[in-house]
Amino acid sequence: MTELHVVALSGGKDSTALALRLAETAPRDYTYVCTPTGDELPEMFAHWRQLGERLGKAITPVVGGTLDGLIEKQNALPNWRQRWCTRMLKIEPYRAWLMQQSEKYERIVSYVGLRADEEGRAGGMYDDIPGVEMRFPFREWGWGLQDVWKYLIQKDVTIPARTDCARCFYQTLGQWWDLWKQHPDLYAEAEAQEKTTGHTFRSPGRDTWPAALKELRERFETGYVPRGAELNMDLFGRSQCRACSM
Repeated sequence: MTELHVVALSGGKDSTALALRLAETAPRDYTYVCTPTGDELPEMFAHWRQLGERLGKAITPVVGGTLDGLIEKQNALPNWRQRWCTRMLKIEPYRAWLMQQSEKYERIVSYVGLRADEEGRAGGMYDDIPGVEMRFPFREWGWGLQDVWKYLIQKDVTIPARTDCARCFYQTLGQWWDLWKQHPDLYAEAEAQEKTTGHTFRSPGRDTWPAALKELRERFETGYVPRGAELNMDLFGRSQCRACSM
């Protein structure tokens, strides 16, 4: 029987730990797949390259377009009501890729890094595709968040502070401040996209800060620093964000 073993590798803490641990405990010719949106920060692309070197195999990008391209095409920004970015840039491209592989392989095992302590969370379910079998090793091993971080620390693996898009409606005020401070060019692009589409990434009324990035920047320029800026830490003191995982 022809088989393909695929590790869905967003590059966040869970998928990174899963890929490395599987290579140790169940070595085989895995195919590592990521679904970049084109809006990741440079350190995220560097992390994917370094991880591929460590695993001894380059990570295969499955691309369904870019965030900028979709924003321009739809003349709209994704928001909490219409999270089309994840569906169109991650879920649908990965599904299409699996369907292509199902024409070549009789059995495809897709490994996803959902932990044992997040039972209510469902990963992308693709086992309706002929030959596809979903596996969640962390749940099989009983691994929770602390197990993942301890393993990464043991292996001296550093996860980038941002593993998702640089511009996301979910991100915190502190993360917008970090983007403005560290990547002013990307912040300026997001500000221009708000002007072009007539919408904002941040939801109006979400907090007492301005929703529009232009007004938010003006507040930042006066010296206001939101709580949590440059301090998005996990329980081990490492930077952490709510990654848009595959």
